[in-house]
Amino acid sequence: MTNDNNSKLTTAPLGTGGPEVGVQGLGCMGMSIAYGPTDADEARATLERALELGVTLYDTADAYGEGENERFLSPFFNAHRDEVVVATKFALAMPAGVTGPRIIRNDPDYIRQAVEASLKNLGIDVIDLYYMHRRDVNVPIEETVGVMADLVRQGKVKQLGLSEVTGAELHAAQAVHPIAAVQSEWSLFSRDIEAGVVPAARELGVTLVPYSPLGRGFLTGSFTDADQELTEGDYRRTQPRFTGTNAAANAALLAPIRAVAESHGASVGQIALAWVQQQATVHNLPVIPIPGTRRRTRVEENAAATQIVLSEQDMALLDPIAAGVAGTRYPDMRFASAGRE
Repeated sequence: MTNDNNSKLTTAPLGTGGPEVGVQGLGCMGMSIAYGPTDADEARATLERALELGVTLYDTADAYGEGENERFLSPFFNAHRDEVVVATKFALAMPAGVTGPRIIRNDPDYIRQAVEASLKNLGIDVIDLYYMHRRDVNVPIEETVGVMADLVRQGKVKQLGLSEVTGAELHAAQAVHPIAAVQSEWSLFSRDIEAGVVPAARELGVTLVPYSPLGRGFLTGSFTDADQELTEGDYRRTQPRFTGTNAAANAALLAPIRAVAESHGASVGQIALAWVQQQATVHNLPVIPIPGTRRRTRVEENAAATQIVLSEQDMALLDPIAAGVAGTRYPDMRFASAGRE
């Protein structure tokens, strides 16, 4: 199923009283890092094509290449400043002078440094949506959001977001300052947020922004074993779900997605993405997934998924998949909210 070149995405609100944005956003991390070699010219063309299709929410973070992704996106954002909503994040830091895993920082000094660096990297005067990328459980979330609220009052940030938080943490944050969006992994393979975060977001008028709605490409069928098929340095080779016996078990779970895709004349990835888009209706709240891509053909395919309506029978076939997934989302689950619910 391809997108009608003349059609544009419908829109959804970004938080209570926030701007209307395209009902599908674009995750930009892979344009710079994590998923193997990239073609910068094609990535730039992909940004432009996404905007033509009605994609207006663009997602990056300071941690993506130590600011490299923000700097890459800057010319596009500045060329279309009145048309796009710029989302970036803080919290994943590299220890000074140390090579190793990132640390999570939510302390006030770090946040103030991070926002200034992101504004400089992006070349803009104000960040539209500023996320806490991950939660440092040693810092009260009220303290973190209090500092973020100061950034709003100072005119450096318009709206606040949180990523990988629990329902209780969202309630605590909202008591300090309105939260526009929660970004968490949500897909046919990852549904833990439905227990606490989704009900809290619905109650509070917070938009859900699912990242990795295509299971980092696994749900498109583009690879079945990261170790065997992906290049050295590809981030997915470190993730338990995509290697060894886990990968083989999880690849088998794509069978019902293929069956539904065939009935709709769609790709497997489009059905996986349509399922995420349809959670807006299932759970009665705005849902704006941010599938990542760096190719125009893929962004067209992804946008077309918003036109697919899955039947009750389709949903029933897809519903059991998550329960059968082998392996954790991350090798280090500090980076996910699931263990704190």
